[in-house]
Amino acid sequence: MKLVEGFDSNYRYILVAARRARQLQGGAPPVIDTGSRKPCRIAQDEIKAGRVKWLIPEIPKLPVEAASESLNKVFAEDA
Repeated sequence: MKLVEGFDSNYRYILVAARRARQLQGGAPPVIDTGSRKPCRIAQDEIKAGRVKWLIPEIPKLPVEAASESLNKVFAEDA
């Protein structure tokens, strides 16, 4: 299966489409006109139309990585 434009993986596309379909099932109105009544199809059509926005949450750094970066900055400033 080919990657959907704008997505880094097919897995992420499925997650976004599923979450949007769940919103539609919960009563959210569709953001495009479509002939389909199925939430999954509507969600896919909305994504293809570029009307669904999503972002990848930033993964927090481990305390060890944060401390290492801080030490690197300190030592770089002293040099």
